[in-house]
Amino acid sequence: MTKINRIAEVLKEKGAGNSDLIKFLGVEKETVSRWVNNKQQPTLNTLNKIAEFLRVDIRELLHQSDWSNSQILPFKNNTK
Repeated sequence: MTKINRIAEVLKEKGAGNSDLIKFLGVEKETVSRWVNNKQQPTLNTLNKIAEFLRVDIRELLHQSDWSNSQILPFKNNTK
């Protein structure tokens, strides 16, 4: 399974646990479990809240390999 987020790793690095995140966000235990096990992904808004809670840049919650190898195409303004 491809890991999309690093929530579990960052929680561990920060010395926090799933229960801390559950209390902060006010979500169900099963929801956080699905996120940390990469079975489901939080919304971008929730990911921002998790980053705020852990005091990290949101990019630290994402696996770089998911986006660093992708080609960024230049913006083309096709309006005339």
